[in-house]
Amino acid sequence: MIALILASGVATLVSVLGTQLLINMLTRRAIGQPIHEDVPEGHLVKAGTPTMGGIALVAGGLAGYFTANVFIGTFSWTGLAIMGAVAATSVLGFLDDWTKVSKERNLGLNKTMKSVGLLAVAVGFVLVMLWKTNVHRTISFAQWNDLGWSLGKIGWSIFAVVLIIGTTNAVNLTDGLDGLAAGSAGVVFAGYVIMGYWIFRYSDLYGINVGLDLAVVAAAMMGACAGFLWWNAAPAQIFMGDTGSLAIGMALAGLALSSSTVLLLPIVGALFVLETASVIIQVASFRSTGKRVFKMAPIHHHFELSGWPETTVIIRLWMLTAACTAFGLGLFYREFVRLAGIR
Repeated sequence: MIALILASGVATLVSVLGTQLLINMLTRRAIGQPIHEDVPEGHLVKAGTPTMGGIALVAGGLAGYFTANVFIGTFSWTGLAIMGAVAATSVLGFLDDWTKVSKERNLGLNKTMKSVGLLAVAVGFVLVMLWKTNVHRTISFAQWNDLGWSLGKIGWSIFAVVLIIGTTNAVNLTDGLDGLAAGSAGVVFAGYVIMGYWIFRYSDLYGINVGLDLAVVAAAMMGACAGFLWWNAAPAQIFMGDTGSLAIGMALAGLALSSSTVLLLPIVGALFVLETASVIIQVASFRSTGKRVFKMAPIHHHFELSGWPETTVIIRLWMLTAACTAFGLGLFYREFVRLAGIR
C-alpha cells in the first residue's frame, strides 16, 4: 500500500509542478497548438494554447514509478517494459507535436512515419515481454486461462502489437476536449490499481507474480493524469498533445496485456472504443453512401454540435467512463469469485 501511495503522490506532485513550468516556458516562447479547421467553431479560440503537456505527465508517471520502487523494491521486468514503452511512445508523440508547432500546421508527422514509430515501440515491448517475463500468451478476460484461448508466441505477439497500436490511437482520438482524455484515463488507471493489487494479494490464483508492480505502474499513471488535469481541465491552460495521449494508450495496453485482462480493457475503456468506432463508422458511411452518420467525428464533437456545452460533454463522458470502469471491476471480481470457488 505504501508503494501505491508513493507512486501516485510523487507522480501527482511532479505532474502538477512540471506542467506549470511547461506552461510558463511555452507561453514565453509563444509555442502553441495550431487548431485544425475541421473542428467545431468554438475550438478556434483555443489556437495558440501551449501543447506538449504530455512531457510533464509522462515525467510524473516515471518519477512516481521509480520513486516507489527505489523505496519499496518492487521492480520487475514487466513494469520496466511498460514504463520504457510509455517513454518511447511519448518521444514519438513529442516529435509529432513539435512538427505541428514548428511548422505551424496541425498535421505533424506523416502517417507512415508515425505508424512505423508505433510499430517499432510495440514490437520492442513485445520482445522484452517474451524474453524477460513470464507473460501469459492467451486472450483472456480476467484470468489468463479463463477462456482457454492460447495463441503461442507468434499469435500473441501479433495480437499484442495490434492492441497497442489500436489503444494508442484510440486515446489519441479521445484527446479532443479539455481534460477529456486525462480525466477518463485517470479513472481507468484507478481501476487497474485495484486489479493489480488484487492480483498481487491472490497471486497464486492468478498465476501472475508481478501484481504489485502493475498496481504501482497504474498508480503512477493515475497520479500523473490527475496532476496534469489540474491545468488541463476546461478551460485548458495546456494540451497534452500526442506526447501524452500516445503514452497513456501504451500504458493501458501494457497493463491489460501483462495482467491478462485484454478483453476487459474495452469495457473499462469503453469511451476510447466509442470514440474510435464513431470515426470508423463516419468514414465508412461517407465513403460508401456519401452521407455522414454523425454531425462530426469523433463523437464528442457530435455532442458539441448537438448543442451540449463542452463542459457538459466532458463531465458526462467522465461519468460514462466511471460507470464502465465500475462495471468492469464488478466483472473482474465475479471472475475471482468463480476462480476461488466462493459461494
